[in-house]
Amino acid sequence: MSRQQSIEQALQGLQPEYLQVLDESHMHSRGQETHYKAIIVSPVFEGLTAVRRHQKVYAAMGEQMGLIHALALHTYTPAEWAVQGAAPDSPTCRGGSKHDKVH
Repeated sequence: MSRQQSIEQALQGLQPEYLQVLDESHMHSRGQETHYKAIIVSPVFEGLTAVRRHQKVYAAMGEQMGLIHALALHTYTPAEWAVQGAAPDSPTCRGGSKHDKVH
């Protein structure tokens, strides 16, 4: 099972009406299976602030959070998604990993 599939499986615990996990590692300098974007639409997010929504995602991810470098989260209630309809594009990586060599 790929890391992307593992993330998707973990996020099923949030009972999503819509779930998309994208591997965006190719946009970054750190290699493969390090950077992800998750779009999650769930009634579980009703009445929660962005911070609380993200905490729910982190809890669902559990130990997997330690296996990736970055997870861009876009969390919506079904009503918000009906209006929004799409998550914003991820920004272009600007580099600067602490693992990069400085000359």
